[in-house]
Amino acid sequence: MDFELSEEQAMLREASRALLAGRAPIERVRAWLDADQDVDPDVWQLMSDLGWPGLAVPEEYGGAGQGVVELALVAEEIGRALGRGPFVPTAIVGRALAAWGPPRLRAEVLPALVAGSDRATWAFAEPRLPWTLDGVRSTARADGDAFVLDGVKTAVQDAGGARRLLVTALQDGVPASFLVDREVPGVTVRRQRVLDPTRSFHEVRLAGVRVPRERRLDGGPAEIQRLLDEASLLRCADALGVMDRMVELTVEHTRARVQFGRPIGAFQAVKHACADMALLVHASRAATHHAAMAADARADDAARAACAAASYVSAGAGEVAGRALQLHGGIGFTWEHDLHLHLRRARADSVLYGDAAVHRDRLCALLRPVPASA
Repeated sequence: MDFELSEEQAMLREASRALLAGRAPIERVRAWLDADQDVDPDVWQLMSDLGWPGLAVPEEYGGAGQGVVELALVAEEIGRALGRGPFVPTAIVGRALAAWGPPRLRAEVLPALVAGSDRATWAFAEPRLPWTLDGVRSTARADGDAFVLDGVKTAVQDAGGARRLLVTALQDGVPASFLVDREVPGVTVRRQRVLDPTRSFHEVRLAGVRVPRERRLDGGPAEIQRLLDEASLLRCADALGVMDRMVELTVEHTRARVQFGRPIGAFQAVKHACADMALLVHASRAATHHAAMAADARADDAARAACAAASYVSAGAGEVAGRALQLHGGIGFTWEHDLHLHLRRARADSVLYGDAAVHRDRLCALLRPVPASA
């Protein structure tokens, strides 16, 4: 496996950083913190014009036909800039539709997702339950030419402006996926107050929602788990961007902050703390990029690599945030300082799609030897 980025991938990362720095600087991020809208429409239009929503969608539907690596590169830059908008959730739904959606459904939905005119999100997690397949309690029962969905989903990113909801529910006790139009009767979306103000999360209630049979996707538990792994990797990439920016802010502060007549960055203890933060960032980048490449290659260890990356980055994000706050002193936790927003985003990223404990448990299960058959 080649761990070096290709020329095209490096250009994608540079173009993404340039766009976000120029059109979505931190001042614009702050201006949108209290907005009711999930997305800055001007920035989202620019992202769509660059083809971000269709990066991993097959070319036959207007996409670029790329993979998880390319999605992760963009997600990292979005995290670095504290960007808002449904890039990650729309990409996840696009991946699911392209892989398991019926042909007519793919032809109907994917071109609009690629163009950015429609947005989508994944309604998976449920209140007070783990972000795993075992934590799914919503149900889908057959009723004539449709399925009827009931349940409650939480922490559904950007559901307020999404037209399509990919809902994971139990059909006869087995997890399955259904594409639900947000405007159909029985769907209620309520915005949630969360720690991270740079993104929008919602509760989605499904009460007797009828979904036509042709809007059930073919993927079963194994495919949904693979999608959950890919979503975790994109969350890792977002956290990686946040961590990288926190290191930069901290180094800048330690060079400028003077104590006892010297910049505090000249003291050995501070140097060691910054070095530890940088080490966590480098290791997180290696783990995330390896897992993304393994996912694209459908390597035998792709699931283990995803769990290792997710567990390491979940813990590492909190560690980097804590050290950054310590080295900034009290100013780092004030609303006026940009580090405050990065701290909140890092904390949210550490639990999205499962915290470190969830992924460590699954990694242990994957590493456990399979008993020999009798």
